[in-house]
Amino acid sequence: MRTRPAARAGQYAALLAYLVFLAFPLLWLLSTAFKPPRELGSLHPTWIPEGPTLANFRQAFDEQPLLRAAFNSLLAALGAAVIAVAVATPMAYVMARRRTLLARAATGWVVVSQAFPFVLVIIPLFLVLKNLRLIDSLPGLVLVYVVWALPFALWMLTGYVRAVPVELEEAAAIDGAGRLRTLVSVTAPLLAPGIVATALFAFITAWNEFFFALVLLKTPGKQTLPVVLTHFIGAEGVADLGPLAAAAFLATLPSLVVFAVIQRRITGGMLTGAVKS
Repeated sequence: MRTRPAARAGQYAALLAYLVFLAFPLLWLLSTAFKPPRELGSLHPTWIPEGPTLANFRQAFDEQPLLRAAFNSLLAALGAAVIAVAVATPMAYVMARRRTLLARAATGWVVVSQAFPFVLVIIPLFLVLKNLRLIDSLPGLVLVYVVWALPFALWMLTGYVRAVPVELEEAAAIDGAGRLRTLVSVTAPLLAPGIVATALFAFITAWNEFFFALVLLKTPGKQTLPVVLTHFIGAEGVADLGPLAAAAFLATLPSLVVFAVIQRRITGGMLTGAVKS
């Protein structure tokens, strides 16, 4: 049944409105980052700066160690993504293929863990890291990010594993392939899109995380980018809006770039997996 032109036009209009809604904060942030101080204090703000300037970006880099903070965030995010995926992948395979009581208990743990608020776990988490001498250290922060991202990563990868037909593994076994060869040659290529998507989720979550980094990192040279952004807000709660917008826009770029680069490979991998199936 073909969609009527009026209905199709309505669908496109709704999609366009949704895209505008999603893009509005980023576009407004970009506009603010290029505005001079006189326009930032205007009672009638405009979308396009009348006198665009790079002064806010220069001031942001002069006032705060943004490059160092971005490097710390990159280390924490990459470490959390790699470790979380490496741990979650074999666990997800076992949970998807072995329908045992332990697998059901693990699934329940995944669901329950997502309901825990940050504030509820920060004190015991702080005490554990203190006993391990990992307070005020990037390895300790990476460990926290891995633990926090692991349940959702496990849940995502379990769904991807279940989407891989078990008949493919049985066929490989009939052809004489061992368990390891089957996992490497048959299952792993079909799981690649799910692994990439899960790693992307873990990376973005760690890159944008603020609360744990604020509590666990005290040395200025070890702080991550979201924590450093708060330094543009004065003691009275007055924000240095121009440099803050410039720094915040730069902080959002890595997530956008990573997603833009990887999303095509995710889609292509899914289509390849579907054809192979």
